[in-house]
Amino acid sequence: MDYNSLLDWMFAKLPMYQNIGASAYKEDISNIISICDHLDNPQNKFKSIHVGGTNGKGSTSHMLSSILQESGYRVGLYTSPHLVEFRERIRVNGEMIPKESVEDFMNQNLNFFDRNNFSFFEMTVGLAFNYFNNQNVDIAIIEVGMGGRLDSTNIINPILSIITNISIDHTKFLGNSVTDIAHEKAGIIKPGIPVVIGETQEEIKDIFIETAQENNSQISFADNFKTKKYDCDLKGEYQNKNIITVQHAVTKLQILGYKINDLNIEKGLSHVVKNTSLMGRWQVIQTNPLVVCDSGHNEAALKELLSQIISSNHTKYHFVLGFSNDKDIEKISKIFPKDGRYYFVKPNVGRGIDANEVKKIFFKNNRIGKSFKSSKEALYYACKNAKQNDFIFVGGSTFVVSEII
Repeated sequence: MDYNSLLDWMFAKLPMYQNIGASAYKEDISNIISICDHLDNPQNKFKSIHVGGTNGKGSTSHMLSSILQESGYRVGLYTSPHLVEFRERIRVNGEMIPKESVEDFMNQNLNFFDRNNFSFFEMTVGLAFNYFNNQNVDIAIIEVGMGGRLDSTNIINPILSIITNISIDHTKFLGNSVTDIAHEKAGIIKPGIPVVIGETQEEIKDIFIETAQENNSQISFADNFKTKKYDCDLKGEYQNKNIITVQHAVTKLQILGYKINDLNIEKGLSHVVKNTSLMGRWQVIQTNPLVVCDSGHNEAALKELLSQIISSNHTKYHFVLGFSNDKDIEKISKIFPKDGRYYFVKPNVGRGIDANEVKKIFFKNNRIGKSFKSSKEALYYACKNAKQNDFIFVGGSTFVVSEII
């Protein structure tokens, strides 16, 4: 099969939790173990850094990749989900995996994957590990897909683990409290492998400390250490926490023998987009009126985004929003300003919430808006209604952002 046919097969035939929800979530990692055994365990043939957490793990992964690239290393980067093109998930020094490499890998292993009914995510992780090994990367940054303990990426034995922060998200899979979720995220802490926790959160910090002690792993909390002030081309204010996490992670890499200097850090942080092609993080779509999209999609992430939006001192705020069905829309609606103008859409995935349902919940809480058939239609009307000094935000779901980008 050619590239497009293979992608259709991967997306349509096999379950993917991003699309259909809980029925696609596995309760162990036996499938990825089988895949990696079949591939002669490529994940054991290159060094890696494992990055988990609720918010910030994608940005942190891209920042680290950029810094290591500026330091002269050949860097693999695995992240999810993609926004526009599937191959965004797998990069080496910022370059997407070629279509031919996807075709060759999938065609060579298609019968094995089909026979065992592996998931989209499991096959993609196997593809990434195989590609990084074939490309002889010096190190690979591996972002956790969801959770940690049962995530397919958790088969790796990294040189460093990073957990950015914990907040309520994916409750159908990970639990209904931050303590439940923290236990799942702590599952990436490996025996004898140092772990960096990005943010000290009092109610769950002992979970990480105890897990690290059980694994004889050195643990440190990045926000307890002094860091330098660096400029970053990722302009969301929430990135300040990620920059602190990344700086502390770099000190751990330096201890492990990686040659990274202050200039590498400075250039790496100021050229994240250029070096890694990251999209969807406080991304400016146009300037008149200002349109910004961001893939932050849970309550904690949206609160931080709204703080920056409201403080930007624009005349009026317009919100193009869509959500998935694992979100508490009642709760989320109340964090948005009452005087905003709202344009509701259904993300173009099976588990997207109907726009009219979201509109009713927002209306009940005195946030008034209209529903639209697509994100692009909603953005068109937002731009049509907005004045020159207004602010338009697009988000609520990664899928809504991807439709715009």
